[in-house]
Amino acid sequence: MPPHAHRPERAPVLVAGAGPVGLTAALALRSHGLPVTVLEAEPEDRTRPGSRALFVHRESLRLLGQIRPGLETTLTRNGVVWPTRRTVYRTREVFARSYPPHQTSALPPFTSLRQVETERHLLEACREEGVTFRWGAPVTGVAVTDDGVRVRTGGDTGTAGTVNEAVYEASYVIGADGARSAVRRSQEIPLHGERSESFHVVVDIEEDPDDPAPLERVFTYEHPALGGRSVMRVPFAGGFQLDLQCKDGDRPEDWAGEETAARWVARVVGEKYATRMLWVSKYHFLHVVAERFTDPRHRVLLVGEAAHLFPPFGARGMNSGIADSVAAADAVAKALADPAGSAHPVGTFATERREAARFNSEAARTALSHLRPRSRLTRLRQAVGASLSPVIPACGEWLERAPYGPRAGAPTNTRGRY
Repeated sequence: MPPHAHRPERAPVLVAGAGPVGLTAALALRSHGLPVTVLEAEPEDRTRPGSRALFVHRESLRLLGQIRPGLETTLTRNGVVWPTRRTVYRTREVFARSYPPHQTSALPPFTSLRQVETERHLLEACREEGVTFRWGAPVTGVAVTDDGVRVRTGGDTGTAGTVNEAVYEASYVIGADGARSAVRRSQEIPLHGERSESFHVVVDIEEDPDDPAPLERVFTYEHPALGGRSVMRVPFAGGFQLDLQCKDGDRPEDWAGEETAARWVARVVGEKYATRMLWVSKYHFLHVVAERFTDPRHRVLLVGEAAHLFPPFGARGMNSGIADSVAAADAVAKALADPAGSAHPVGTFATERREAARFNSEAARTALSHLRPRSRLTRLRQAVGASLSPVIPACGEWLERAPYGPRAGAPTNTRGRY
């Protein structure tokens, strides 16, 4: 240990990352009565731009309510449940369905709010449950021993606001530190999959409170005002998000700059919204899953984007991460309670959650093949489905559901679940 490093701090469990997945892991560990310390690379007063993950699905709400009773209600009350779904093919509406308002005594199918708001409520719950935080503490190394882990933070990372170098000792570490996970890299666990060169542009727009748009999710295939590019509008509490599917060969500067985005936003939702943009970003599709979700000694557990990255269709990213984190906390609690058990619960966690991740990755791939068809036959099927939808409603239903991939169902079933 360098002479300027702190003496090792000891904790039963460490969580790397204070995003929604890491915060969920911390809450789940506290629900088992375990002390937990969260190590976050960014400072406490960090700014988290953009909506990012919008949806908290019913099963995620249920899990959050189990580990912190009342949290599911808080998230539901602070989000919105849009009652109408519409799908348009060019200029023709091919599907529309409205649902009655959900009953307050039951969980809604989802709630829609910006990720920064979800994180705020999770962080407040963590603090109330006594979670310890170390801000500005990027993980720089994880050494695994037979009886625990030693985690190093800080040092010469170039991260603004980092603390002095410190060392922590724990029985387990849960890596929830995102796509560039230092925890995963420390164990030399590779990601397998692919990255698409095509991109989408995401724009968050503040709603006009004096003249709000209808509270509905609208997906438009081949929008005529966008040169045949598809676009989706999704409400969230206080505004909505536009997600534009760009074509192969499109240049980011033509679609993802603030000025260029304002021009196409005006063509989709009107001039008044072009001046109400909150955030513009672009993303590429990633289909990657970690080779393993734990180390050979079962001391390191990977969750969320540290373990897998999917395209956003079906809102699988954060929701699968929430399920990962609850399962990881359950496994750690079992392992600590029965360290000599014959079947290691961390190994079971790693197998089951990797299987779920592989299902989600393939489901998103299925959706992508529909959204970005590589054959004329697929495009022809979509056109024919649109033309037949007035007389064969199942065709409109197919055009509505296909962009999101197969449904995942309850997260507790390991075969293809969130």
